[in-house]
Amino acid sequence: MSEPSVRPAAGRLRLGLMVTVVFITSIAPLATDMYVPAFPQVAADLATGASQVQLTLTTFFVGMALGQLLGGPVSDQRGRRSPLLVSLLILVAASLGCVFATNIQLMMATRFVQGFSGGWAMVIARSVVVDLSSGAELVRAMNLLAGIGGVAPVVGPLLGAAILQLSHWRTTFAMVAALGAAMGVAAWFVVPETLPEDRRHGGGLRKIMRSTRTVLGNRRYVGYLLLVGLSMGVIFAYVATSAFVLQSMNGLTPMAYSLVFAGNAVGLALGTLASARLVGRLRTRAVIAIGVSATGLAGAFMLVGAVWFGMPLAVALIGFFVLMTAQGLISANAGALASNEVLDHPGTGSALLGFLQWCMAGLIAPLAGIGGDRTAVPMAAIVVILTVGSLLALFVVARPRSRALLPEADPIDGNWRT
Repeated sequence: MSEPSVRPAAGRLRLGLMVTVVFITSIAPLATDMYVPAFPQVAADLATGASQVQLTLTTFFVGMALGQLLGGPVSDQRGRRSPLLVSLLILVAASLGCVFATNIQLMMATRFVQGFSGGWAMVIARSVVVDLSSGAELVRAMNLLAGIGGVAPVVGPLLGAAILQLSHWRTTFAMVAALGAAMGVAAWFVVPETLPEDRRHGGGLRKIMRSTRTVLGNRRYVGYLLLVGLSMGVIFAYVATSAFVLQSMNGLTPMAYSLVFAGNAVGLALGTLASARLVGRLRTRAVIAIGVSATGLAGAFMLVGAVWFGMPLAVALIGFFVLMTAQGLISANAGALASNEVLDHPGTGSALLGFLQWCMAGLIAPLAGIGGDRTAVPMAAIVVILTVGSLLALFVVARPRSRALLPEADPIDGNWRT
């Protein structure tokens, strides 16, 4: 059966392509957030402990990180379309494996493969956007992608809770498998091959390593890469501790907590969509600086509240909302500017972005949660430390090039260009 010929220039297709990319990049929050409410049932059914079940989340994150690290460079060599379709097929198979897992070891293995294939698909989907846009258009597209994708963290827990009310936790993975199949069908008909053969990088592992060194040799790319990773760290400091802070320390019911969680996710989405509206009106670096500053203020506000007042509810609600909304001004913008620095290696650049994000998620979540339901000081302190790192990444590592050498200002990121 021959593959359909698709022309990405068509306006309707472009909208359809963006919708499909959003669909594909939503797999991580959906596969994670839909599953978390079922942890107690999973532990009971598989005759294991809570820590073992939590490891299935860790293996998923490790798989996501490795899948993105390898998927991007491989797609730079072999193109986007075929690797994307294969990864979605494997995602469906791994999700079905989770449905029929009979012990925790098999669940860990299938979750790893699910994360690996999902990460592989996500990095290729983002690379497709980079292939078809640059400059202001790329910044706008990345912000729209992240903003609309921010709905997934809202839908995930609510959908997972609804499934548990009506069915079994295994139904969650059956739904992920169905969504993966739908993604595959959409990708088959909508996603074209966006990387022609004359733009591909041939060679094996040595070539991949060379491309990686080239990308990491770009100082400004590294600065924006760090910003993306540190922003993900802030988000997962919140994710790992918000339930303890709001429920255990402040007495919110699970339903009230779900509403607050959803409201903060909406704040993240609104911040990202506002970033897209600001493209061309305000330099992207300035928008990032505003987001980092707001993050620092929220972190300091919560640190004071945690150290001297035991984190009262009002401080937690205000701090978390400002914190999450501010991330909408940082991550997508920094990711777009990073991608714009390495347009000759879009897959590798996107892979490293995804890899660092999920490594930070796996690293920061347990560190932020060491206070448990007793104190929020570790979480707030980590946010402040990550903010300091973000300021250094933005103003030192990713600093603009010299005005004296490159006299024309770039209105998108404040660079000086020839």
